Amino acid sequence: MFAFCSDPASLDGLAWITCYLTTSKHLQLYYAVGTVLLLLAITAPAALAFGFGGAMAARAHLAPLRWFGKAYISVVRGVPDIAFFLFFVIALDQAFEWARHKVLCPDWDQPIRQGNDFVVCQAAKLPLGTAPQWVHESYGFLLAVLTFAIVFGAFAANVLFGAMRAVPRAQMETAEAYGMTRRQAFWRIMVPQMWVYALPGLGNLWMVLIKATPLLFLLGVEDIVYWARELGATANPRFTEYPHGDWRMWYFLGLMVFYLGFTRVSEVVLERLMQRLTLGQATTGGEAQRKAA
Repeated sequence: MFAFCSDPASLDGLAWITCYLTTSKHLQLYYAVGTVLLLLAITAPAALAFGFGGAMAARAHLAPLRWFGKAYISVVRGVPDIAFFLFFVIALDQAFEWARHKVLCPDWDQPIRQGNDFVVCQAAKLPLGTAPQWVHESYGFLLAVLTFAIVFGAFAANVLFGAMRAVPRAQMETAEAYGMTRRQAFWRIMVPQMWVYALPGLGNLWMVLIKATPLLFLLGVEDIVYWARELGATANPRFTEYPHGDWRMWYFLGLMVFYLGFTRVSEVVLERLMQRLTLGQATTGGEAQRKAA
């Protein structure tokens, strides 16, 4: 807070706006922007890991593993995202508490399921009631990351599964003819080439992931949409030193600019990555680069 902001009633114009945008609540909004970026930075590789595992499971020769991989892809893709976001938060939270309950409270003689209630001993609750606020926030953020990774991992698995099938079978047969094992051919021939076919789909999935970040509010995380709505609502002079009318339109306009700018930067990065991956590849993009050179 600037020194001249101590008396907001005496301010006007740019000084008033400057002080208004540096209040503690606005700092929460800026903190929420960092939370969204951190979520994307962690969720993207986590979802890609889930997707790669799901795609490999769907291609497995072992029937139960193959069924599991295909079921994971089909079920998650076939159910609305919001239903899974609400389901996984409760399911993961109860799974963690149940596991802690079995370890920390072995003498517990009451049923955990009591009607609609899920009751565990106090030591097994996550997070503990005595834990500081940052622990509660970190735990909610962890559940959000896992939920996003599981849901978007299924879509990534479908993209990678199709990309693996797009790699010409003749190249795999040639690798095996040169003495490579099936595992060596997979990691040295298929995996390096599949990214060319997977990147367009993964790029679209990244855009969808960016647009899905407002769902953080459903998971108990105060995101930028939550704070934009709170700060933009009419502020009564009785409760704040910075009264104003309904400014939600301007706050949401700022969010729109933020998301459009972020997606535009993502498009540029993905385009350059695509050019790098297609260089020297026998694809339409690779042939275009070869002819241009």
